[in-house]
Amino acid sequence: MTDADRTDVLIIGGGIVGLATGWKIQQARPGLKVTIIEKETSLASHQTGHNSGVIHSGIYYEPGSLKATLCKRGATETKELAKEFDIPVKTTGKLLVATNAVEKDRMLALHQRAKVNGLDVDLLDATELQRIEPNIRGIGALRVPTTGVTDYRQIANALAQRITESGGEINRGHAVTAIRETSDSVAVETQDKRWQADRLVVCAGLQADRMARMAGLSIDLQIIPFRGEYYSLPAARNGLVDHLIYPIPDPDLPFLGVHLSPTVDGTLTVGPNAVLGFAREKYRKGSVHLPDVAAYATFPGLWRVARANLRTGTREMRNSIFRRGYLAECRKYCPELILSDLLPREAGIRAQAVKRDGTLVHDFWLEKTPRSIHVLNAPSPAATSALPIGESLATQLFGV
Repeated sequence: MTDADRTDVLIIGGGIVGLATGWKIQQARPGLKVTIIEKETSLASHQTGHNSGVIHSGIYYEPGSLKATLCKRGATETKELAKEFDIPVKTTGKLLVATNAVEKDRMLALHQRAKVNGLDVDLLDATELQRIEPNIRGIGALRVPTTGVTDYRQIANALAQRITESGGEINRGHAVTAIRETSDSVAVETQDKRWQADRLVVCAGLQADRMARMAGLSIDLQIIPFRGEYYSLPAARNGLVDHLIYPIPDPDLPFLGVHLSPTVDGTLTVGPNAVLGFAREKYRKGSVHLPDVAAYATFPGLWRVARANLRTGTREMRNSIFRRGYLAECRKYCPELILSDLLPREAGIRAQAVKRDGTLVHDFWLEKTPRSIHVLNAPSPAATSALPIGESLATQLFGV
């Protein structure tokens, strides 16, 4: 192996959070050498490139939480970056549709939270909902006009372009095998290369817990992969709705439910569900990676989550196997849909941090050492929030 390459800041992970962090460090500290290493041969290969493309508003999140504060800023910055690079954005607006009395109460609570979070939202009754979306049924809806869709792979590639044009370096195809921190530097190794850096940021997504343990951190959590399975609708259905259509979420669950989403290319998708995955980074249905399964099967937090959410987990698994159950989730608010409308589409996998006691980590979570920051939990809306997350990490990295 050759001598170590020297860099000021090393970032592990070429997803949108790692790239945004690299760019924000360059803005904050011009002249520093920033190096990013990514184990895949392309950027944004996992969570960034397998999401629904939604630019979230921040409506769901606890007032004062990192999600709430960073998402609103991130939505604005994402749209500005997309405009600069001529990346398509459609500000469709979003409707959260209540289909029964329980959901209506939850909708009213969300309306209050939205006002606390400073968001522009409207309450619609059934007649108003029917008027603006004739194919959607519900007893009411919450309209969020600022929500839109984009292509986060293109956003990630735009950030990579900024980084390299500003003197940064991006190395693809390098899987990290060792991380060692000393009082004066951090050394990182891959199979055929070494780096030595003054500072390290780890934005490893689905591998975040493994990278942290490799670096010697003692952490009381594990990343559990949840598959989010999508379907595309036939082209003939592309005009079915104009808005993003979401169910009213269950506040006790970290997932938003199956929604109907126009994409920037005009396709309509439905999804995702949330099914326990048997591989962290394999997307074909039925994929299994035994080391991944063994890791969480021996983790007590998983079994505590399973016991607490047995009914929900069973329903999600059943709907994954049988499309009719999945369809029923969509037909609650869009009875126009039929089984033949559900066409296969590549799944995504969400990295959900779970504590040993079975607590699901809902907010962004960082762990710091004297020379490193590890992003241990960055679930949705991390893509929307990536730029302000990166700015925050850049500030924290240097203790400013």
